[in-house]
Amino acid sequence: MTELSPKASETTALYVYAVCRAEGSPALDGVSGVTRDEPLRTLPLGSLTAIVQTVRAAEFTDEAWQERLTDEPELERYARAHHEVVSAVAAQAPTVPLPLATLYNAEDRAEVVLGNESARFHAALERIAHHAEWGVKVYAIGSPGDDGGRATQRPSPPGDRGRPAPGPAPAPGAGRAYLERKRNLQARREQQREESLRVAETVDTRVCRIAKASRRLRPHGPGAAGDHRVQVLNATYLVAERRAAELELLAQDLREHTGAGIELSGPWVPYSFVGEV
Repeated sequence: MTELSPKASETTALYVYAVCRAEGSPALDGVSGVTRDEPLRTLPLGSLTAIVQTVRAAEFTDEAWQERLTDEPELERYARAHHEVVSAVAAQAPTVPLPLATLYNAEDRAEVVLGNESARFHAALERIAHHAEWGVKVYAIGSPGDDGGRATQRPSPPGDRGRPAPGPAPAPGAGRAYLERKRNLQARREQQREESLRVAETVDTRVCRIAKASRRLRPHGPGAAGDHRVQVLNATYLVAERRAAELELLAQDLREHTGAGIELSGPWVPYSFVGEV
């Protein structure tokens, strides 16, 4: 939530990173946040604590933020600074991260709005305490782009003196054989896809037995960052800290027994499981 006054260019605002349940103030030494002008500090919210920082409101007006959205390096800098603060707090206490650029006009306004959400904060903290988020991606079995056919040689340009004599005419039935190869290739691809989808469901089912909660995300399309693998599962799981080693062993076992490409990433702050706050 961002609520800045029309005179934001002349004022400061309160940037809120996260809400946590901590005994005392979390240690934030060496973490600067989105600005170096003011230090990070805490804002008491009854039994909860918000991690906040005073910033120049002019840097977070709608116009300034829209401009920042078109500057990828600058946007990434803010996102990394925000995440660094959230991670530092989450390493010390159960923490609900707030969205990037959550700002209020004044401290008392933040106290009122965040205080009204205390029940939701408590529910989220209860759900994620001593848990972390893990990502699991599964890629289709087989190499995409392999058409199983033979490489064809481009003809030499007209007038090329070194051009070889034309080869013999195709044998009878060559066209039929070519079509049959294409049909077989398509059938193999379809079989690989079905098998890959079955593997994806198996992976999801097995990981869900370990996880407290899960979310299925839209698979990434092939070709991203030069990666031409076909993704058949993109999911994230909320896993108890004590079961992290068990999850890693399961991922290794599934790789060996399914032959599929399975990527495990984490542990992360459980952004996906704190709900709307």
